[in-house]
Amino acid sequence: MAIMPMFPLGTVLLPGAVLPLHVFEPRYRQLVQDCLDGEPEFGVVLIERGREVGGGDTRAMVATVARIVQLADLADGRYALVTIGTRRLAIAEWLVDNPYPLADVVDWPDVEPTFSLAEQIEVVIGRLRRVLDLAGALEGSAPDGLPEIATEPVLASYHLSALSPLGPADQQRLLAAPSVSARLDLLEMMLDDVEAALTFRLGADPPSGS
Repeated sequence: MAIMPMFPLGTVLLPGAVLPLHVFEPRYRQLVQDCLDGEPEFGVVLIERGREVGGGDTRAMVATVARIVQLADLADGRYALVTIGTRRLAIAEWLVDNPYPLADVVDWPDVEPTFSLAEQIEVVIGRLRRVLDLAGALEGSAPDGLPEIATEPVLASYHLSALSPLGPADQQRLLAAPSVSARLDLLEMMLDDVEAALTFRLGADPPSGS
């Protein structure tokens, strides 16, 4: 186990995803300064209840390491960061928030599957394309094409999770999935629900311009 500085947010960072941050609260400015003096990484964890500013929140017990890849100093000591999620963490214990949130953490890597998940990944890609097509039709805009999906199954499962139009609670469930196959199964079920909701809305909404 190791003690790691933590940055609670109302969003989920998944491994492989990019997260820009505007850091203005004094304790998190201190966190950034300390990271720059040592290892340029910290944990990002979902706030399950409460607010991002001021503390007093309830936090998840699974997080992602964010590595600082770009930094700009702004006025009044603020920072603009670009970070990338590198690996998953399990939080063994939350420590005192002094001088900023700290947790005792252990790495929680995804176990590489021992069988091919290529077919399962293709099914999820097809489901995600249909969902994005429906969302585009609902908004009256052409959907953006999917970027190239990683061929490595662990990264592919996170990549597809990050691209899916899901809320923070669902993305947290995907982050905490016990295996890659379980994550893909869960994501497919979530996309089924989103597809059904979008299909219903398209049938219920009057045509554009009417």
